[in-house]
Amino acid sequence: MNKSFGNDDQQVAEWLLRMYGPEDEILAEIRARSVAAGLPDIQVAALDARHLEVLARAAGARRAVEIGTLGGYSGVAILRGLGETGELDTIDVEPRHAEVARESFRRAGFAARARVHVGPAQEILPRLAPGGPYDLVFIDADKEGYPRYLDWAGDNLRPGGVVLLDNAFLFGHLPETPAGERAASIRAMQAVHKTLAQGGRFRATPLPTGEGLAMGVRV
Repeated sequence: MNKSFGNDDQQVAEWLLRMYGPEDEILAEIRARSVAAGLPDIQVAALDARHLEVLARAAGARRAVEIGTLGGYSGVAILRGLGETGELDTIDVEPRHAEVARESFRRAGFAARARVHVGPAQEILPRLAPGGPYDLVFIDADKEGYPRYLDWAGDNLRPGGVVLLDNAFLFGHLPETPAGERAASIRAMQAVHKTLAQGGRFRATPLPTGEGLAMGVRV
């Protein structure tokens, strides 16, 4: 039997959330404080944060780059998977996001191992390149920029390093013909999937999370 891709059974989802308990007090506090600070409620879901931690552990990652910090929710999850000496460089264009994230890293005990960079990713990433190669890159930022960020990951990940892209389904618009106000985002995300699937630099697969999490291993 060829089963369908993903799962939209609410009862199954609720059972899994209870079983795995992916959001502890630290992550719940980050989520609540981010909302109270006026940040957009667009951080990864609790189970997606667990995915990030487990995939970082599975990859044996110690040095990671995150594009799209927000309030530090996903960054804390990644750092949990990087081991006791792991380090994260995380980038956000909004100073207010960075302020909230630094407090999140401090409260989670990661202040010394999280470097928050403020500014456009296309300006900051070249400055991080000399510190590579990296073990993991997580992309969760402006969708039009995904092709550039994926190219950077391909150039700066070690062989066997992992790239993860959030919102890989583009909120259900991925298969549409690029048109209207979403044209640039659709075109960019379709190009990213083509690069991951057929570009030759990664062995990749889409993971059927709620928003889609694309994963590529640098070959």
